[in-house]
Amino acid sequence: MADYVRVATFEANGAALDALLAEINAGGDSPPEGVPASRITVLADRSGGTVVVAVRFGSEADLQTGAAVLDAMSPPDAGSMRRVSVGSYEVVLERQAT
Repeated sequence: MADYVRVATFEANGAALDALLAEINAGGDSPPEGVPASRITVLADRSGGTVVVAVRFGSEADLQTGAAVLDAMSPPDAGSMRRVSVGSYEVVLERQAT
């Protein structure tokens, strides 16, 4: 069975990125309630003010469930953050580098 990833891109300043990371880290190893995710990856271009959040799910149904919850979330109160795009993708190849 294929995995699926929801990728959201944000314009964010440093304060918003720090608040987002603190919020995610406060949850420990568990995703937010209602988000059946297996992994989260946060990528940042601090100088460019861009943050990419990739959330991985074990099935398309889990992605749809999680996406509904994530779409309803508000950005952190600190700093300035605005979502500029969101997309969903099937993982079709993943390879470990040697």
